[in-house]
Amino acid sequence: MDLYPAISGRDRRFDGTFWFGVTSTGVFCRPSCPARTPKPQNVRFFPSPAAATRAGFRACRRCLPNAVPGSPQWDLRADVTARSMRLIADGVVDREGVPGLANRVGYSERQLNRLLTTELGAGPLALARTQRAQTARTLIESTSLGLAQIAFAAGFGSVRQFNETMLEVYGCPPSQLRRPVSPAAGEIRLKLAYRAPIDLPHLLRFLADRAITGVEEFDGATYRRTLLLPHGRASLAVADGDGHVAATLSLADARDLAPAVARLRRLLDLDADPQAVATALGPHFPAAAGVRVPHVIDGFEAAVRAVVGQQISVAGARTVLAKLCADGLFPTPEQLLALPDEAFAMPTRRRQTLRDLAGASLDLSPGADRATTRAALLEIPGIGPWTADYVLMRALGDPDVLLPTDLGTRHGAQALGLPTDPEELLAYAERWRPWRSYAQMHLWRAAAAA
Repeated sequence: MDLYPAISGRDRRFDGTFWFGVTSTGVFCRPSCPARTPKPQNVRFFPSPAAATRAGFRACRRCLPNAVPGSPQWDLRADVTARSMRLIADGVVDREGVPGLANRVGYSERQLNRLLTTELGAGPLALARTQRAQTARTLIESTSLGLAQIAFAAGFGSVRQFNETMLEVYGCPPSQLRRPVSPAAGEIRLKLAYRAPIDLPHLLRFLADRAITGVEEFDGATYRRTLLLPHGRASLAVADGDGHVAATLSLADARDLAPAVARLRRLLDLDADPQAVATALGPHFPAAAGVRVPHVIDGFEAAVRAVVGQQISVAGARTVLAKLCADGLFPTPEQLLALPDEAFAMPTRRRQTLRDLAGASLDLSPGADRATTRAALLEIPGIGPWTADYVLMRALGDPDVLLPTDLGTRHGAQALGLPTDPEELLAYAERWRPWRSYAQMHLWRAAAAA
């Protein structure tokens, strides 16, 4: 594929899918960089920022090539490379090292390093190092933390390593990236990029309709919620910005910035490729553009929501879930197991399903193998295909889930003149692969509008 036209046309659709280095300047950029288009003979293409850095290029300070939407293929694909990239984004290498990452995806360190280097031009350590540099830059530009504090918060092992990496990636010492900021104490304000179009009002309304009192709230413009991150409690607020999502994070520990951003991007499906989705679904769902699949902050939370939501209304599920949440946080598996029976406002059998879920050794992380997780969920008494597939769609980000037996799905199909029989709808939906999760959102939207 000839990628140069994407550069000469400054095509934003390709931001985050590839990067290019300019040999005459020594910088690497995103495809939409507003600088003068380089000559073809001076351009080198890279599959990741880490590969460009490894080749000796420094990040362009004009287009900020590290601050782009993630590649949509990491959400679409279910192979080891994609699972690894989702886990690296969530900070697993910083917390558990490369051995921890390799163990999670079932490969040896050598195999994983060879695989990622072959496909992405850099191994897991280099990929994580590039992410640390971007995290550090965000903290430098948006907080008043000292540079030494930022170094360790971003995951660097020493201030020297931090300084060397920032100089290598950005071509300047970290102090030169500092600019005056006046955020509220403990707040980090971010502009999160996405590929247009995006129907953010519909996305936030979906979350608002399912908001758990005490954990989430929506005032018509801003969605807020609490969450538990690897190093402590946090809160977030998101609203529509000018061509971006405006986000405010309050973290108990700055080391949680990278996982917070990764989970927020997943929650809002910001790395999706709306053009690819529209190409597949447009003829069937022409009325709405930019529809995303709202995911979740935490996989266990998604599974609990799915079990509670079986055979009751959305409003009823919100009431039940609010009783499970204490101190304004969604319970962890350990906390749920410790709850007394009276805290579960549901039938005994469903309560036991939740306890079995909390006690199971399930991988519900972004890097989980989808087929393995689905099979494990179905082994838990009280969890059927609807629940398992709902978890895959919202927790593991599977883009190709359809819930044909769901009442809302059938009402939406009826409103759009599509087959309502589950088997017939599944057969009809083959033409929507691999984007059936997005078709599911359209169907629910049509049901709500009917």
